[in-house]
Order: sequence, then C-alpha cells, then structure tokens
Amino acid sequence: MQRLIKHLGLVDYEPTWRAMQAFTDTRTAETPDELWVVEHHPVYTQGLAGKPEHLLRLTDIPVVKTDRGGQVTYHGPGQLVVYLLIDFKRMHIGVRELVRRIEQAVIDMLAGQGITANGDVNAPGVYVDGAKIASLGLRIKNGAVYHGLSLNVDMDLTPFGWINPCGYEGLRVTQMKDLGVDKTLAQVADLLLPQLEKHLTVVKETA
Repeated sequence: MQRLIKHLGLVDYEPTWRAMQAFTDTRTAETPDELWVVEHHPVYTQGLAGKPEHLLRLTDIPVVKTDRGGQVTYHGPGQLVVYLLIDFKRMHIGVRELVRRIEQAVIDMLAGQGITANGDVNAPGVYVDGAKIASLGLRIKNGAVYHGLSLNVDMDLTPFGWINPCGYEGLRVTQMKDLGVDKTLAQVADLLLPQLEKHLTVVKETA
C-alpha cells in the first residue's frame, strides 16, 4: 500500500500532535500510511516519562507534555521533523527493529553527504562522534505508530543547552550545517524520504 507524503511547512507543535492522534484513532486496516514532513516553531516537548528536572531553566519557549516515549527535547526552525503514521501490524517486526530501521535511514542519508553517524542500542537516536544529530520518539496505539524523528539541519542549537537533551546530562548536539552540509530543509527531506521508504518497506528476512 502506497504511503502518502504530506509537506505541512512551519507549524505549531500541539495542533500537529492532536491531528496525529485523530488520524490514528480513526484509521482502519485500509488506511494508507502517511509521512508528515514539518518544521516547528520553538517548543520543548516532554515524553510520557519526562522528568521536570531535565528542564534546566525557565524560558519563554513553551513546554508541551506529550504522549510519545522519551524525555525532553527541543524543536525549532531549521530542524526537519518527519512524523511516521504507520500501521505497525503490517510490518510484522518488533519495536526495536522499527527504531533501528528509522535510525538506519538517517545514517544512510548522512553517509551520502559524507557524514559518518551511528545509532546507540541504549539511547535511541543518531549520533556523530558522540553528539546527537537526530532524535526519535514514538507512540504505538492499537497497532499503529505516530510521532517520529527530528533531524538537526541548520538551526539555533542554543535551546538544547537549557535542557538535558533526551534526559542525558551534558549530551552534546550537532547539526548538518556544522558538519559541512549546506542544504535547505526541503533538500534534506528529498534525501531522507527515499531512505525511510526503503528501510520501512524491506521485508524482514527469515532465518
């Protein structure tokens, strides 16, 4: 079944999140999967297990308590966000495998731009020399996935310094621009989406 790609532009976080919930609640076995490509106005989002102590200072950036996994992260202009509205049951894989495939899509895209990146089995996301360049946060409800990934492209990284990113004290963050890749969000999306399609479509190998 063909996935639909929707480019929603620069949008507020909370209405987008509510729209993901509504989509997931009303989807049926025949509903095509969708990938929503967005950029957000500045916002901190706190996962279900989020601890307030990971917000290190009060700022004028709003904090939204959301229903994804993980702790606190930052979204802002210059960061590519792809929400994965996927019927997880169709894939016949486990959650860990799904996370690994999403990470690998980002890793392969970055490799094509000359950036060597890796995942971490103990801390989901994608890293370059120990600095986080992409974050993952998912929610599975009734066998369907929503939320997704964020990739730092060309943004002001300062607000990450006002939190413990993803709950890790002192975790460094980086972005494609600082690693020598000067591309727009739209250009990066055009590189990443085919990798996501590839990795999320591969049939699981059997022994």
